[in-house]
Amino acid sequence: MAGGQKRNALVVPEARKAMEQFKMEVAREIGITEPDSGYWGNYTSRDCGAVGGHMVRKMVEAYQRQLSGGGGGGPTR
Repeated sequence: MAGGQKRNALVVPEARKAMEQFKMEVAREIGITEPDSGYWGNYTSRDCGAVGGHMVRKMVEAYQRQLSGGGGGGPTR
């Protein structure tokens, strides 16, 4: 049974605006036109999943770069 729509809470609520901008940037990069209203409910699950997946990929890549000191190697022990 559906219990209504659930929303994911941000760990750092102050990051909401930056995350929305990041989502729109990623959507443009993969060729998805962002909704003017901000409502993504009219988009397919595949499109929304592609945006979310690319966001995660970019965040993991950024963290790995941070761990490696910006170079090509892994973290030092």
